[in-house]
Amino acid sequence: MRGIGAGPVVKALVWVLVTAAMIAPVIAAANSPLLAWRDPIYIAAGFAGILGLSLMLLQPLLAGGDLPGLSGMRGRRVHRIVGGLLLVAVIFHVAGLWVTSPPDVVDALLFVSPTPFSAWGVIAMWAVIASGVFAALRRRMRVPPRVWRRFHTALAVVIVMGTVVHAVQIEGTIETVTKLGLCALVIAATIRTVVKLQVLAKRPRRQPDA
Repeated sequence: MRGIGAGPVVKALVWVLVTAAMIAPVIAAANSPLLAWRDPIYIAAGFAGILGLSLMLLQPLLAGGDLPGLSGMRGRRVHRIVGGLLLVAVIFHVAGLWVTSPPDVVDALLFVSPTPFSAWGVIAMWAVIASGVFAALRRRMRVPPRVWRRFHTALAVVIVMGTVVHAVQIEGTIETVTKLGLCALVIAATIRTVVKLQVLAKRPRRQPDA
């Protein structure tokens, strides 16, 4: 990471650890015996949700410039791309569940589902959509950078907390240990980046030399 004064070995190790944390839940879910009783569309929808959770680990790391080789403008560009992929994963996740069981999705959207994890998923979903729409219209709306950062950060926190609670409460094909490990890393990375960006925002700007 940038603050470590990392050499090539440390940089490679960072990528290995991040990649392992992202793909471990996918591999564990792919080996779940519960897949034998699931419809293909339902399985695809579930894996879209797992992929979305994995992508969420990248977002705070990219925003904070903590991924080797992806800092500055390059990191922000990749951050936007990953945000788009996250939005697609969420849409595919919900659409797949809608195809397999429309009444359950309607109950979730209306916050009347008997499963408590559904409400948290819906909250996170709307926050992802709001973040994507706001990002797309930011330039047209001429939103000041400070307002944009605060609103985007607030939505990111809602997305992370809603998704983590949603994922933790689900008992299904996603394996428990890898799921909890990924959720813990997503929370830790988000907290670190939010604090880091707040500290940077409060630092006084250097005055140009006379």
